[in-house]
Amino acid sequence: MITEKQKRFLRAKAHHLNPVVTVGNAGVSAAVINEIEIALSRHELLKVRVNAERDERKTMANVICKKTNADLIQIIGGIVILYRPAKKPFINLPKV
Repeated sequence: MITEKQKRFLRAKAHHLNPVVTVGNAGVSAAVINEIEIALSRHELLKVRVNAERDERKTMANVICKKTNADLIQIIGGIVILYRPAKKPFINLPKV
């Protein structure tokens, strides 16, 4: 479980990142989940652009987190920030 202090740290690290995956009109498909899985395994911290209404974005973000076992760091506008530590993490989170 990620603490608020760790979320703040990850939000700051994600600030300069560009969205890697875009969820379009088709929604959260198997192909989108596969792309997010690949990106999370390479980067740990990821921005995903979700083209949907506000309520739908929250629902899609929760579905993505559930299917990829990632932590939701932030939803800001159409951008969702996700984090999942790699087997050998390279982002050192602050202690609790």
